[in-house]
Amino acid sequence: MIIADTSVWIDYFNGKVDSYTDELDKQLNEGNVVLGDLILLEILQGIKSDKEYSKTKKILETLDQYEMLGQSMVTRCANNYRQLRKQGMTIRKTADVIIATFCIENKIPLLFTDRDFKPFVEHCGLISVVPKT
Repeated sequence: MIIADTSVWIDYFNGKVDSYTDELDKQLNEGNVVLGDLILLEILQGIKSDKEYSKTKKILETLDQYEMLGQSMVTRCANNYRQLRKQGMTIRKTADVIIATFCIENKIPLLFTDRDFKPFVEHCGLISVVPKT
């Protein structure tokens, strides 16, 4: 089971072909992809066309979904952010802190292209899905 970050989904839905979108396609075909509610929100809120919104929502709702934040995760997210900040690394988006921490806590590998996840891999135990090139 893996989670794909919003950046990979956007490339995938926009028809970009690279090792990350190929990996997402492969994992989808094998039934290995789950979705976080925050990622679903980020994807859906960026769609301008009502037709594309309905189509994308219908496709994504077929995946198993998880609540990524919730009260029990707040302190864990804050701790990871603070740990990285103390080491001189500032994560730009709170959403990325939540996604990374959820994946760390649940031991779910993350497929991503966003550089903000690299410190979580290097210092917090995030498992990165590395596409085969």
